[in-house]
This record gives sequence, C-alpha cells and structure tokens, in this order.
Amino acid sequence: MTTTAVQPPQSMDHYILRTYGNKIRTSAKHRSDVVIKFTITILAGLAIYAFFAFDYQGLDIGQAFLSALHSFRVVFLQPAATSDSIDTLLNALLISVCMSFLCTIFGAFIALFTSLLCAHNITNGPVNTVARSLVSVIRAVPNIIWVLLFVISAGLGSVAAVVGLTFHSASYLTKAYADAMEQADAGAVEALKSNGANFIQILIQGIYPTTFTYMLSWTFFRLEVNFVNVIAVGAAAGGGGIGYNLFVAGNFYMDLHQTGLITYIILISVVIFEQIATTIKSRVK
Repeated sequence: MTTTAVQPPQSMDHYILRTYGNKIRTSAKHRSDVVIKFTITILAGLAIYAFFAFDYQGLDIGQAFLSALHSFRVVFLQPAATSDSIDTLLNALLISVCMSFLCTIFGAFIALFTSLLCAHNITNGPVNTVARSLVSVIRAVPNIIWVLLFVISAGLGSVAAVVGLTFHSASYLTKAYADAMEQADAGAVEALKSNGANFIQILIQGIYPTTFTYMLSWTFFRLEVNFVNVIAVGAAAGGGGIGYNLFVAGNFYMDLHQTGLITYIILISVVIFEQIATTIKSRVK
C-alpha cells in the first residue's frame, strides 16, 4: 500500500510570487495617470522655457527681490492711514459689505425659482436641458465681464457692480440649489404625492425642509465669495467700496502704508464673515 504525501496549502504570498515572479505590482497604471504626468511634464517644460526665454531687459533679479521684500515689510509691518482716514475706510468697508449682501440676497431669491427648472427630479425634458445650459453659460462668464457690460448702460458705480455680480451669483446658486434638491428624500416626495399634495406643498413640505441646510451653507459660502468679488470689482471696474480705495492707494499714490492697512481691514472682515457664517450654520443644524 503506497501513501501519497499531502502537500501543505500554499500561502497567498507564494501564489503571488509564483504568478508575478519576484516583482510584485503594487499599483496599476491607468491611462488617466499617464495623461496627468504627461501634462505636468509639458507644463513644467514650458515654465522652464519661459523663465529662460523671457526678455528681462537688464532687470537685476537680486535687486528686484530685495525691493519686493521691502514692499512686503512696509505693507504688513508698517500699516497706516495716510491719504484716507480710518472713518473713510470703515465707511467704504460698510459699502462693500452691503453690496455683497445685496448680490447674495438677490441671487439667492432668483436661484430659488430657477433651480426648480434645473433639478432633474422636478423638471425633465428640454426645459431642464435649456435651463441648465443657460445657467452654465452665465456662470462661465467671469464676474468682471458682467460688471463691465452693465457699466456701459448704468455707468461706473455700485449699481453696475451689484447687478453684474447678481447675475453670476444667481447662476452659481442655481446650480448649487438644484444639486441639493436632487438629493432630497424621494420617499417623502412620493408620500406627499400619494396623499394628493400639489406642487407647492411638495416643495414646502418635502423638498425645501430636507435641503435647507445645504442651501444655507452654499448661500453663506457665496456671500463670502461675493465680498471678495466686490473688492476686486471695486478695484478693477470702479465699483466703489473699499476695493476702490485699495486700487487708488496701490496704483495711483503707490502708498504701501495705506495698502497694508486696507489689506488688514479686508482680512479681518473675511475672518469675521467666516465666524458669523459658521455660528449661524451650527445653530441651524
């Protein structure tokens, strides 16, 4: 009687070594990874080429670096009110804050209705496609372009800035609100429909309550963005507010002390905006 030796079960490590040899593949190469690496390599090559091909016209790199350090030191370590008083700057800041609130409120009010046309679970078919395409086109145009378009008709000032930024805010919030509505509880909506609820009742009782927190978060985020946009528009398109004071101090008077003071005022205002938004959102939840 012959006996056959029972081979012990092979471990997974032995199977991997037998299958792939002595080399173990730890990651798979995907086409997207190759494209990303190729793109980064091309961009790095172009940056290096541009650095050496740029016509510096006798620019002294060392002296320019020292001048930049001096400017940073004056702006951030020696801020002061020189050409404008503190009261004037705070009044300009209040104008910027009010403009950002108006842009956000008007944009959110418009988005409450236009988002109904862009949400797939509310509107389908060609209407949804056309509405989403129109919103995407409006959102793709930069803020400054919209403001400049209204400057032609309304002239320089806060009116053109508010209207132009409202256009972009409405398109941005429309996309955000529509995405939030598409995440609404489908069971609650179907239950309301089965009980004979009309469209308005479904919105008020089924969709808005479940998406209110997300919509509020997006609205506060857009408020912070609008505050920064108001400052940029005030500097670039004469929209008024503290952005215009920053533009005048930095470009006309080359007043680094006042530029530093306005920069600190803007930074403190952004931090306060963030704290207020966080507090309100935590209490709503």
